[in-house]
Amino acid sequence: MLSTVARPLLRASLASVPRRMPVAAATAATASYSTKPQPLTILTEDEQMLASTVARFAEDKIRPRVRQMDAVGKIDADILKGLHEQGLMGVEIPAEYGGTNASFMSACLDWPRSIRASKDKYLPRLATDMVGSFCLSEAGSGSDAFALQTKAEKKGDDYILNGTKMWITNAAEAGVFLVMANADFSKGYKGITCFIVDRDTPGLEIGKKEDKLGIRASSTCSVNLTDVRVPASNILGKFGQGYKYAISMLNEGRIGIGAQMLGLAQGVFDVTMPYLHQRKQFGTIIAEFQGMQHQIAQVATEITAARLLVYNAARLQEAGRPVAQEAAMAKLYASQVAETSASKCIEWLGGVGFTKDFPAEKYYRDVKIGKIYEGTSNIQLSTIAKSISAQYRS
Repeated sequence: MLSTVARPLLRASLASVPRRMPVAAATAATASYSTKPQPLTILTEDEQMLASTVARFAEDKIRPRVRQMDAVGKIDADILKGLHEQGLMGVEIPAEYGGTNASFMSACLDWPRSIRASKDKYLPRLATDMVGSFCLSEAGSGSDAFALQTKAEKKGDDYILNGTKMWITNAAEAGVFLVMANADFSKGYKGITCFIVDRDTPGLEIGKKEDKLGIRASSTCSVNLTDVRVPASNILGKFGQGYKYAISMLNEGRIGIGAQMLGLAQGVFDVTMPYLHQRKQFGTIIAEFQGMQHQIAQVATEITAARLLVYNAARLQEAGRPVAQEAAMAKLYASQVAETSASKCIEWLGGVGFTKDFPAEKYYRDVKIGKIYEGTSNIQLSTIAKSISAQYRS
């Protein structure tokens, strides 16, 4: 799995730094609303403040380092430190644990009272100085996520974990891992349980860092678990409920990916348009040719449509409404629009768009992952189709 516990806001910030970042889509709505329906794109005062904070940080701290981080394939440690200092890594963490309590919901998992100690231990660190990582995918269980083979065997008051996780985002930087393992294969996917595993636990090793096409500053590695012993108290939530938590995290994560793709689509559009309004060919500004105007209008319309899908899914999530279909639609369409936007912008820019001197080519590389992680586009289509069929069968 290439995503999650790296929060949507962080993913969007590292992938690109568009001039107008749709932060509210990544962080969703958190303030109270009046009973009168509001336009989806109207932000609350708190959301506007958060958007301004992120935009300043992205412009001042991230943009100057983007090219270097992309070249070396590693995030600058000062960026992570700054994100923590700004409170941006605690966006989804309740204020009582040091977070900003400014997400769709203060948590996307069921945190029962039995794991209060785990919350007290990890949430303050995640909000202030630690990165977390979500370990679900394996070599033989990508789209078929619940076919995972990582095993958790009960030994006294502990569990022994063995297996290898693949394509794990933030593995190189993470201080804690949420590991999905099957503790009872006789129950199928209902044996899947989520374990909290500290990075320094004996037997946990970080494997090779992938040399990726895009989002290169974000580390993606394998995580090897060899006789990793964790106490039963480190089970997240309830035994055998890991599959439910994974679904919840994936649904939320898909909205985040939609927001990331929306940011990329808007970002590449924003860096391209000034050039099209300055450069002339045949004595005419490029953006004034009717053929160009129609293409620009089409892409702008698609970006707006993607924004509405993403914002709607975020608002629904914040309201505690079922969101699987809407999250899948938001991710599916936003990833399509991002790829189209980046491709079109390179074409509009001509030769300069194909060089690394202009940022369009990086956007083009970064957008491709949107159709792959948090569930491929085909998985999103299947999810949407099943949801629609269920509505008409009932």
